[in-house]
Parts: sequence; structure tokens; C-alpha cells
Amino acid sequence: MIDKLIEKIQKTKAPIVVGLDPTLKFVPEHIKEAAFKELGETLEGAAEAIWQYNKGLVDAVCDLIPAVKPQAAMYEQFGVPGMEAFRKTVDYCQSKGLVVIGDVKRGDIGSTSEAYAVAHLGKVQIGGNSVSPFGEDFATVNPYLGSDGIQPFLKVCGEEKKGIFVLVKTSNPSSGEFQDRLVDGKALYELVGEQVARWGEGCMGEKGYSRVGAVVGATYPEQGKLLRRVMPKTFILVPGYGAQGGKGADLVHFFNEDGLGAIINSSRGIIAAYQQEQYARFGSLGYADAARAAVLDMKADIEGALQAR
Repeated sequence: MIDKLIEKIQKTKAPIVVGLDPTLKFVPEHIKEAAFKELGETLEGAAEAIWQYNKGLVDAVCDLIPAVKPQAAMYEQFGVPGMEAFRKTVDYCQSKGLVVIGDVKRGDIGSTSEAYAVAHLGKVQIGGNSVSPFGEDFATVNPYLGSDGIQPFLKVCGEEKKGIFVLVKTSNPSSGEFQDRLVDGKALYELVGEQVARWGEGCMGEKGYSRVGAVVGATYPEQGKLLRRVMPKTFILVPGYGAQGGKGADLVHFFNEDGLGAIINSSRGIIAAYQQEQYARFGSLGYADAARAAVLDMKADIEGALQAR
């Protein structure tokens, strides 16, 4: 799957992943009104609004980007109907040829970790049937529990030819409370990065990158520069672009000399672009067109920064 992701990036010339992280405040009123009229102001109504909103976004940008990243919590908040919308979103994105990174941030050990891996990347055995519960192509994983939490994911990734992105240096302001702590003279995030590189050694794709990726925030470009050296064959998922303050000039060090090695995430900066002054001309009815314009602007920003380095 890492090879497919790279192929899609090369085809679109856009190392961009759109975060499908919907909240009802992002959903235009006309979509909510239609969903609530049919299903009421219920979990089912909210989930239907989220699904229709996502569908419009995906239709508008699927030819421009290689991947999407639905954040599971944004769907879980609407209970079982929300998770049904999550699954429909995954299926629809894949039907459009997009790689799907399930932003689930799972982290546990033993049979529990294995169950998480099966749920999101693998297949569960039900009698004589082998069934894919959610079916993402990648999943984000928290490494805090160590190798016991990662190995079940690696096993399923090997069986299904899928991948994971391990949290290494996250984009949030308080990430340094733990991640920047020194251990034997090195920051904890650097030690995690070294371990990610080791986990990936036996999981190499044909294009020279591992199925074990890393999450490193755009808001920490200097740390990104260090981690790029620590993990030369690791693909880096970079959150924090746009709404969290990251910009194209901050991103060049996440890429290798081959122009690959990183994929940049933007969520509300794209999916709620119509609510921004820059794209207000599209209005709520044109929310999907606003998202498309935001993707094109992001692509130009990243491309310009890479050409200037």
C-alpha cells in the first residue's frame, strides 16, 4: 500500500492528504436541514448530514489528491450511526481511487491491539467468512506501550499489504511535555523515531519506503529536519498545515531529495474553507468548490516551497 500511495502522489503531483474531520458546525445548513427533515435531530440525522457533506467534498477533490484521512472520533461522537457514516466514507473514498488513512490513534497490547488492527486494517473471521470491518489502507498508532502494541499491527499489515503511521512528534502545543523529555541525552521523540525506523526495516516497499510511517507535526520544522535524518526510509505524515499554523516553507525538510517521503495533511483548512474569508465568495452552497480551491492553493504553496529549497 505504501507503493500505491507513492504512485498516487506522483500522479497527482500533490503530496496532500485531506483530513475528513467533520463536525456539525462545518456542515452547511442546507445539508443539515435535508438530513434532519428526513431523520430528525437525532444521531441518525447527524450521521446522514456528515455523510452527505463528506460525499460532496470527496467528489470535488478526488482528482486532485492521493489520499484522505478520516478522523474516527469525529464519527464516534455520533454513536453507531456515526461509525456507519465512517465506513461509508471509507468505502466511497476507495471507490474514487483514494488511499484512506484511518486516523484512529489506537494503542494497546496483546489481543486488544490485534483486535484494533483487524478492525481497521484486516479481516475478522466469522464462521466460514473472512470480513473486513472498516477496511482502511493505513491506520495511525500510538507507540506509548512499546513493541507489544505495534507488533500486532505489523502482523496484519504484512498479511494485508497495508501500513501504519506511528505518532512520533505530534503537532499540538503541549506535545513537548512528554515528547521533548531527554532520555540518555536524546529527546523522547528521537528515540521513538529510531524505533520506527527499526520496525520498518522488514517492511520495505518496492519504491524504497517502509510500510511503517511516522506522524511528525508541521509546527515543529526543526524536529522534522532531525527526524528526516533519523528515519530516511520512513514516510512522514505531517499534520498541522494551515489552521494549526504550518505553511509550505515549514515543510521542505520533511521531504527527501527524491521529492518524496512526506504527505501533508490539512483538515478544516480545506473541508471548512467556505467559512474562511479567503473563500467566502463560494458561500455555503459552494462549500465543495471552496474546498477544491483550497486544495489547489495548498498544492501551489507546497510546490513553490519545494522548488525554492
